Amino acid sequence: MNFSKVLLGLVTGISVASLGIAGCTAQQQDLESRTEQPAVTVQQTETPNTTTTTQPQERAGDVPYVPTPQPVVDAMLKVAKVSKNDVLYDLGSGDGRIVVTAAQRFGTQGVGIDINPERIEEANQNAKKAGVTDRVKFVQQDLFNTDLSKATVVTLYLLPEVNMKLRPKLFKELKPGTRIVSHAFDMGDWKPQQTLNVDGKTVYYWVVPENVPANLR
Repeated sequence: MNFSKVLLGLVTGISVASLGIAGCTAQQQDLESRTEQPAVTVQQTETPNTTTTTQPQERAGDVPYVPTPQPVVDAMLKVAKVSKNDVLYDLGSGDGRIVVTAAQRFGTQGVGIDINPERIEEANQNAKKAGVTDRVKFVQQDLFNTDLSKATVVTLYLLPEVNMKLRPKLFKELKPGTRIVSHAFDMGDWKPQQTLNVDGKTVYYWVVPENVPANLR
């Protein structure tokens, strides 16, 4: 009788131990599933952020971003006599105000070029607010790699050395009669046809000649 009790006790102990082990295994599996779940969640929440409408900036910009004052924008468009028949390229377009203003007031088709993705996003937002997205577009691109041949008007607010570096490209790609307007900085020995003073700011205006002098190329 005593042997039966001992045997029964051993069997009972083994069963309890088995249940304990099984319980621990189940808890361990549940813990592992809980600790793995956040990793999946984080991956899912990060995925949308990797999809953007712009690309990483390929290099540093040629000039710091300083918006052109609106009175200067108005004067630049006025001196160039922009119209609905023009295609305006703004090189270093920033928040897009020159292109957007031309589209709003004159129905001009416009293209803004900027290397900074933040500026492109801002310009697109401004075009949408102004209701001119059907007439303008903004391209994230190096202005020195941009085809300018379709432009009838080009606007600039760069720096003297950038203007000089850009000048041969303008002569090469722009058609004779294309108007060029620069805020603040000239083009060296290429004399402007008009120079304006707008609230203390200087605006330079040129027209691409039929025959470009050799010393300007």
